[in-house]
Amino acid sequence: MKTKLHTKIKELPATAICGNDISSSVLYVSALSIVYAGQYAWITLLIVAFVLFLFRKIYGEVVGALPLNGGAYNALLNTTSKNLASFAATLTILSYMATSVISANEAMYYLHDIFSGLPVILATVVLLSLFAGLAITGIKESSVVAVIIFIFHLVSMVFLIGAVSYFLFRNGLGTFIENWHSPVPGGSVWTAIFLGFAASMLGISGFESSANFVEEQERGVFPKTLRNMWIIVSVINPLMAFFALSIVPASDIKILYENTLLSHMAEVSAGNWLQLIISIDAVLVLSGAVLTSYVGVTGLLERMTLDRILPPFFIKKNKRGSSYRIILLFLILNISVLFITQGKVVVLAGVYTISFLSVMALFAVGNIFLKIRRSRLPRPERASWISLMIALTGVSIALIGNLKMEPDEGMPSNFMVFMDYFVPTMLLVIIMLNRISLLRMLIQVLHYLSGPFHKSTRKLDLSILRIIRKINSQEFVFFSKGDNVINLNKVLLYILRNEQTKKLKIVTLLAEGEECAANLKQDIEFLDRVYPDIKIEFVKIKGKFSPQLIKDLSKQWGISPNFMFIGAPGDKFPYHIEDLGGVRLII
Repeated sequence: MKTKLHTKIKELPATAICGNDISSSVLYVSALSIVYAGQYAWITLLIVAFVLFLFRKIYGEVVGALPLNGGAYNALLNTTSKNLASFAATLTILSYMATSVISANEAMYYLHDIFSGLPVILATVVLLSLFAGLAITGIKESSVVAVIIFIFHLVSMVFLIGAVSYFLFRNGLGTFIENWHSPVPGGSVWTAIFLGFAASMLGISGFESSANFVEEQERGVFPKTLRNMWIIVSVINPLMAFFALSIVPASDIKILYENTLLSHMAEVSAGNWLQLIISIDAVLVLSGAVLTSYVGVTGLLERMTLDRILPPFFIKKNKRGSSYRIILLFLILNISVLFITQGKVVVLAGVYTISFLSVMALFAVGNIFLKIRRSRLPRPERASWISLMIALTGVSIALIGNLKMEPDEGMPSNFMVFMDYFVPTMLLVIIMLNRISLLRMLIQVLHYLSGPFHKSTRKLDLSILRIIRKINSQEFVFFSKGDNVINLNKVLLYILRNEQTKKLKIVTLLAEGEECAANLKQDIEFLDRVYPDIKIEFVKIKGKFSPQLIKDLSKQWGISPNFMFIGAPGDKFPYHIEDLGGVRLII
């Protein structure tokens, strides 16, 4: 059973946890956007802010209707199939992995700006390990650290904006004018804006993080985190790109300041004292983004494990209620990708952007399915079809742009590094989703290969069959509202396609003196004959559907709420989906 926090997270700490991720991107996205868009970088970042504005409504609608951890995975799990949801989850894991590595690596580059003898790669490994340890202590303790870092970062950015503004007031916009008339990257304005927009989308990475720990937030906090993150990105990112072009020659940025642009801006505009503050801020806020990755990926993988997409090995918790095995595995993956990419920010950024843009696109797809298949489900806000299509088109264009970007000489392409991690992760998920079929295939292969030694392999056969029986022994529950045979048939088809089980309880709840529909028992007996591979048990219970009933039945039957299903409720449903402990919507 999933451990619940005693207290929910309020607006400031929730914003800080995901805000450190998205606001820290200014420390590297300004330089990255200038590399690809040149003098048009600030324009591409404004376009990104517009796309993000559209996604505020999309995320607000989906998570408002389904306020459970998991982000795009949760949205697709409750509107489509487990396979598509698992695909989204795999991309989200890669997104978190890339953001933690790029943030930790950039933090150490800024620290290297203070201590020139610092070994960057080794220091990155130490930082990743340090924050893995902090994440193991629990999210509540982590949020305190996140708030301190977040406030210091915002204050530092205000100092930098003030210093650069005063510098430009005294010295004018001569450097900006020179940059404006310099050659355009890519040879044309449209190419520069296209590739610049694709690279600049890295600046909204972290926007998806809040959806992955929404269950830990107080009710009503989630949309506020989206609003706060959008304001930060819309103001700081375009402004910093404009300021950079106003005080640093564009040609120098790629050659000299790709990793430490903002600290150089601070040095030029105000001197060493501000450079030191910005470097310290960069180390802290980028470290905060690492923490965000650990928090987000833990919430996602816990949900996937409870849904039997990942082995139960990962759900083991320590005394503080944190899934330390997930965190340690994530640390190992982070260190491996760091060494494969040699800490190159352009390659890391490409892998990161491909991953999280795919996740955002799938989130928009989840919204489409939510509108079509769960139209009766209550939600606090709705995204219009026009804004949904524009947003989906925007992230699709950015994704194409990132796939087209050429790697640095001697480095693997963004796509190839992405595939190095996507393929094995997806293979693990596919194996888990199809493990019964694979185990049966293994028995057939053993029979074929053993030939005359069949008797000696009988023990192995029995062991595999015991594993299959154990997997199939997991019982599922569907709460029927007196559904007709068509809806009940949809339930059986969903379970056959998405779950590995031989047992299903169909439960109908009756008020005192009420009798169930005359045809319901007959319909269930009919379906029991149609689907002989699933044993269907019809259960009548006197009572009313409620979160407490879910808890009581879960304890009585030993069945987690994650294995209980309902149809999509209407506007008059008296409870919030998040109050049901993870019960899933399947029709």
